[in-house]
Amino acid sequence: MSAATSKVKPAPLPPDTTLGGYRIVQQIAAGGFGLVYKAVDQKGRLVAIKEYLPSALSSRAQGQKKPVIQPDKLSLYRLGLKGFFEEGRALAQISHASVVRVLNFFRENETVYMVMNLLEGASLQEFVLIARSLKRPRIFQEETIYSLFEEILTGLRIVHQHRMLHLDIKPANIFITNQDKAVLIDFGAAREVINHEINFVRPMYTPGFAAPEMYRRKGELGPWTDIYAIGACFFVCMLGYPPNAAPQRLEKDRLGLALSKMRKVYSDNLIEMVEWCMALDPLARPQSVHALVKEMESDVAKHFHEGPLSTRIKSPLDSVLGESSSSESTRKPSALSRLFQSAGRS
Repeated sequence: MSAATSKVKPAPLPPDTTLGGYRIVQQIAAGGFGLVYKAVDQKGRLVAIKEYLPSALSSRAQGQKKPVIQPDKLSLYRLGLKGFFEEGRALAQISHASVVRVLNFFRENETVYMVMNLLEGASLQEFVLIARSLKRPRIFQEETIYSLFEEILTGLRIVHQHRMLHLDIKPANIFITNQDKAVLIDFGAAREVINHEINFVRPMYTPGFAAPEMYRRKGELGPWTDIYAIGACFFVCMLGYPPNAAPQRLEKDRLGLALSKMRKVYSDNLIEMVEWCMALDPLARPQSVHALVKEMESDVAKHFHEGPLSTRIKSPLDSVLGESSSSESTRKPSALSRLFQSAGRS
């Protein structure tokens, strides 16, 4: 085991720590680039605060506030810090129901904090794992997949219009709220505007969801890079597991073989759309979210009722659960609890 993987992770800030007028309640998540806390603002409202604290470049002892940066990693730490701050500033300009809302961002303790709205619910990854345990022929209904990604793509299109990329779209970063709304979260890799800058920091990527160009030092990234990841998320919602990583696919591509097993379960249009999104050649993919949504609209029109996409399809979670229209719940439980009930686990 290398020193990088065996080193102790930076300690979180303890409960009741105050930051920029916010009070930490507890840590709720941790990743390679930092920590996320539940906190309370000065008016008593709950928020989420993300702290830039890359574990590969910094450390922090229990009870301390300021991180300790390795001297040889200081320039890289500062570069990432600048990117994180600029990311917060850019996301603060975006107000869309399918993109996590950045309320504030500030510098303190020699790092940067991003304040976001606190979401209640569960990630798409959690839904996939539970749906997979039901051992049905399909993970999600086709209607569910279209409905879910129509919301996500609407938000992603806004992100791209702000000259940002997400670069880490995966089921764990798609959050389903208790109001059954899909939200893109964790823009931890969204450091690069679409036109390349000289000081480009390659993001951490997730095998299976990262496009081939992300593995190349001079690979040109763009909307098509996020669209590859969207295709991989479609794949997971159909088969229940991620596709092979791009380097494996470049050696021997088994994507078509895996999808061919689903031809009697899902429409040819959906399968071909996944193959289009996940083309190894970036130029062979949809070049914009608009192009992909246009194709989705066309497919839905062929298979489902007439009318706008959002009104043609049942609620995503109702479709996941296979609930009938005669369901008579007067008080709607959270999405995740309903899924557990469906699995007989409540």
